[in-house]
Amino acid sequence: MGFDIPEPFCWDESFRVFYDQIDEEHKGLFKGVFDVAGAPSDAGKLAHLVDVVKKHFTYEEGVMQAKKYSEYPGHKTMHDDFVAKISALSTPVSGDTVHFAKDWLVNHIKTTDFKYKGKL
Repeated sequence: MGFDIPEPFCWDESFRVFYDQIDEEHKGLFKGVFDVAGAPSDAGKLAHLVDVVKKHFTYEEGVMQAKKYSEYPGHKTMHDDFVAKISALSTPVSGDTVHFAKDWLVNHIKTTDFKYKGKL
């Protein structure tokens, strides 16, 4: 999409949205993708990634709704599409799919999530 994927793949300060719980959960998303990348045949790691993604999106969407964030509907659609894609995966997860997940996460945070900085 646009932003470079960090290597090693981990959260850094350039991804801060300045909401402590969301930043902490984003760190967990990075770790989940990193773990799947390191063990693409491990169904437990894939299941954990899907779980942390769903929990994070539920929390983030709840905050958006509570604050009546105007871009919530489109943001939720992006979340739903990503969840549908990763929920349909099975092991082993291909390198292309891992790259897609990394790229999606990096660019979603730095473009879409950054739009809500200071608004939630």
